[in-house]
Amino acid sequence: MKKITVSLMAAAMMTSALAMAAPAWAADNVGKTLSVVAGQAPKQIRGSIRGEGLADYIVHARAGQTLDVSMTSSNGANYFNLLPPGSDEALANGSMLGNKWSGALPADGDYRVRVYLMRSAARRNEAARFTLTLSLHDGARPDAALRHDAKVAGTPYHATGRVPCSVGPDPKGSAQCSFGVIRKGSGRAEVHLASPGQELQGDGIVLEFDGSRVSSASAKQRVFGRHHGDEWEINVNDFYFFNLPDALINGG
Repeated sequence: MKKITVSLMAAAMMTSALAMAAPAWAADNVGKTLSVVAGQAPKQIRGSIRGEGLADYIVHARAGQTLDVSMTSSNGANYFNLLPPGSDEALANGSMLGNKWSGALPADGDYRVRVYLMRSAARRNEAARFTLTLSLHDGARPDAALRHDAKVAGTPYHATGRVPCSVGPDPKGSAQCSFGVIRKGSGRAEVHLASPGQELQGDGIVLEFDGSRVSSASAKQRVFGRHHGDEWEINVNDFYFFNLPDALINGG
């Protein structure tokens, strides 16, 4: 009887230890339902994630309403996806849209805003502190349905933003680099990239994606690309290194 008592006590202690060790974001995977009311002030949520953790926020809305989603973060590899009711296929992908989206909703139901880190940052167990802002409006705004397909104002790009990058011997993905993408459909795209801390310029790095191939039109740029998971790992001249998500190239 004494041995059984000791074993039960040990099991209880182990269960307690495992519960304490569980990551703080685990509860968020279930999804936190938010009260976002059409026509009222935007709802603002502050949170944090680390590594492969996810934070899900659920908004109930009706077909035809317009949802505005925006997010700022301490980590440039931190994005959101908007998932429609009953689906894991993103209606909007923050990594392609500069973490801002506004659009008319196609169906009644619960929309899930999923906050995550890009795979390269997650593998390094990076952390991010984010602020998510949501607002809901009755009726579609005139430009809402097309906004995510339009070009960024004043540019030739369909999307701009920043991606993990590095130069020389610096740790891979330790910096953030500006990008602009011109999508051509069917897995084809032209991606312009700047060095860390620099803005996009015409004489920067220009990559051409065509399905499973990546190249550069410049003879001065030797490009090596490796597709891994849901992103491209790019090496230019053994000096510039970039991580580009598939969604950047294909749209979302």
